[in-house]
Amino acid sequence: MTDPNRQNNDPVNPAQGPEPVVSKPYVMPDDPEQGSAEALAKEAAEARDKMLRTLAEMENLRKRTTREVADARTYGISGFARDILDIADNLQRALDAVPAEAKASADPGLKALIEGVELTERSLLNTLEKNGVKKFDPSGEKFDPNFQQAMYEVPDPSVPAGTVVQVVQAGYMIGDRVLRPALVAVSKGGAKVSATEQD
Repeated sequence: MTDPNRQNNDPVNPAQGPEPVVSKPYVMPDDPEQGSAEALAKEAAEARDKMLRTLAEMENLRKRTTREVADARTYGISGFARDILDIADNLQRALDAVPAEAKASADPGLKALIEGVELTERSLLNTLEKNGVKKFDPSGEKFDPNFQQAMYEVPDPSVPAGTVVQVVQAGYMIGDRVLRPALVAVSKGGAKVSATEQD
């Protein structure tokens, strides 16, 4: 029956004959046939859905990138500005160290030096303001821990409790964020602030 000299082309299954013919796979009744109008409409709807999702993601990415670029422009100099504030503080300390009567009765050389330091401080503050950094002084305002840091309390019955009575170090804002909170002294023992005054 078989020829022993005949070579088999299938080394894995030498006893198996030619491959059986496989009929078309069974298609579920609710699955449209490939190439039919229903299948094409379903494929088009899926492609449209993917496209709309991709467009929405790209729009969100564009908005987020625009916001990040704007934040980088506004707040990118925060580290540098924070370092410059030490210079502004030192200029202010230098001016505060000279008593008012000494300024009035000073010789022309000392007056010129004081005016030079004042001019330098104003120039520095103007440059900071041009770059979005603004100095704020909360004297007389109600204490706000978001913008101020309380250093100590001062008994002062003439003002409501929780009022800033002294600014130890001015605060600075960059854009709408606090670059450095103001260091303040807060009153205690005065009249309590009523709910209508707080609003």
